[in-house]
Amino acid sequence: MPLASEIASFLAAEFPQSKCTVLSVGDKAATIRHEVGIAELRPGGTVAGPVLMTVADVALYVALLGEIGIVPLAVTTSLNINFLRKPSADRAIIGECKLIKLGRTLAVGEVSLYSEGLEEPVAHVVGTYAIPPRTA
Repeated sequence: MPLASEIASFLAAEFPQSKCTVLSVGDKAATIRHEVGIAELRPGGTVAGPVLMTVADVALYVALLGEIGIVPLAVTTSLNINFLRKPSADRAIIGECKLIKLGRTLAVGEVSLYSEGLEEPVAHVVGTYAIPPRTA
């Protein structure tokens, strides 16, 4: 299976707009970090919802790629997010994903999002990815 550095290189090449960095991957899990700057904030001085959704989606994708290899056409089919508390505007967002089902055509995972260095999650996410058929 691919290493965190190989997945990070793939993401950098295919998603150059992404600010997510891969901290760890393996054992049906992944941890992602997204630096927060002024562009990621919404009125009220908090991290914008789309940034949180991005971190969760990337964490799911990385955890999946860590298990099935670099399969570019694995795609999100659902993403449900529950915003729990206001993220800190001056801390990076950390996404910790654990795959809870890895089948032949679908994978389901959950992601806890945190303001870096704080214990309480700012959001909880459950997502599903479709895995394309393997070619021989």
